[in-house]
Amino acid sequence: MTIQQERHVLVVFPHPDDEAFGVSGTITTHIQQGTPVTYACLTLGEMGRNLGNPQFATRESLPAVRKKELLASAEAMGLTDLRMMGLRDKTIEFEDDEKMVGMMTDLIEELNPSKIITFYPGFAVHPDHEATARAVVRAVRRMKDRPTLHGVAFANDTLDKLGKPNVVYNISEVREQKMNSMKAHISQTAWMLEEMEHKLQQGDTETENWLTQERFYNYRWDEDFEKSF
Repeated sequence: MTIQQERHVLVVFPHPDDEAFGVSGTITTHIQQGTPVTYACLTLGEMGRNLGNPQFATRESLPAVRKKELLASAEAMGLTDLRMMGLRDKTIEFEDDEKMVGMMTDLIEELNPSKIITFYPGFAVHPDHEATARAVVRAVRRMKDRPTLHGVAFANDTLDKLGKPNVVYNISEVREQKMNSMKAHISQTAWMLEEMEHKLQQGDTETENWLTQERFYNYRWDEDFEKSF
């Protein structure tokens, strides 16, 4: 599927590196096509599990490390509008619902995006992912003229309940930028990248397809979202 030019694309995820694995190729392509892209990253991932072995950071210094990595990822994608929203890692689920919806609404009203990318609520596994997705959906739900809403879903039951993704982008032309975006978050992704490189050297087609295709679900407004949460 060809990535269409948009008026403006808003990407909302809770953690540094959320963008790299799932949507960095799509972000890069939009930018190269001349579409403005804003990435709102809600936290600095300061509760990330990996502090290194040998240790490269403390719990106090990790936010600065991850901020630097997030900036490097943005540079790899050609992204210039990066918003660091200042929430705390692993606490988004405890934020006031209306505060979160208000934050999303303010971004949408400022940017007037024609497409928003976030996680798909109910299929995003991590509590911060789910809380972010709920806030975005609730903010968009209240709009009269809704932008396209694309959700990233990776829970174990995604295929059973949502079926196959109905939006699949071939981002092979920006494969290098996607790899560089993932490598930028090296403090948290070193082991994963090492395993990926090994599989690619072995000619693993599933890994190559994962690297050159990005998959999304159009949000299903006909489903009763509010009763699901």
